[in-house]
Amino acid sequence: MLDQLSDFPATFNVQTLLLLLVLVALEAVLSADNAIALAAIAQGLEKPELERRALNIGLVFAYILRMSLILTASWVSKYWQFELAGAIYLLWLVFQYFSSDSDDGDEHHGPRFTSLWQAIPVLALTDLAFSLDSVTTAIAVSQETWLILIGATIGIIALRFMAGLFIRWLDEFTHLEDAGYITVALVGLRLLMRVINDSLVPPEWVMVTAVALIFVWGFSKRNPVEVKEVRAEKLAASEKEKMAEPEEKKLEV
Repeated sequence: MLDQLSDFPATFNVQTLLLLLVLVALEAVLSADNAIALAAIAQGLEKPELERRALNIGLVFAYILRMSLILTASWVSKYWQFELAGAIYLLWLVFQYFSSDSDDGDEHHGPRFTSLWQAIPVLALTDLAFSLDSVTTAIAVSQETWLILIGATIGIIALRFMAGLFIRWLDEFTHLEDAGYITVALVGLRLLMRVINDSLVPPEWVMVTAVALIFVWGFSKRNPVEVKEVRAEKLAASEKEKMAEPEEKKLEV
């Protein structure tokens, strides 16, 4: 594995560059459902700036876990228990979401967090569970570990920006959060089928097509103005509180 990383200068050529572009594109496509799941989870924090901080810190930990998974992929792939644990975790998130009720007219059904550090492990573990599927696909495209690492690095940067966009879109579209959790269920079921019988796993194009159709439904209806106003009020209150913090510190001194 270290030999592959040290061979970087010698093995880089036009063909490698094209393969890298394929891996990055693959990461972007496979990260769409991941991004909306992370955005929906981050909304469990009350304040918009906490959502952003949770995504930033959570994805740093997610990056470390994803790199570790890539470097140990040949070992992890020998144990079906990892995929079973990932499937159970994702399906548990989906069950928790669809079995819970919204509070006070808030449309968010996902997990609620009272602090930033409650959300971060959930974000990191969710990305890791998704990575069990995407890393296997990346390894099928290329056996070069360093190339997969670069593709995953670019992919997780793109994931952060995509999740930020989805946080805004979740306030705009009625069905988008439901669509996100349905795609989480698809990934969980895909991992479960790989554990039960690998031949049951549908081709990648079927998965991508299904996710695309679910996203079309997710973007099919906009929220009423009242829902957007509630989010805008939260954002304004959050910004006001943030600006007041230095004044409070001065008074304490």
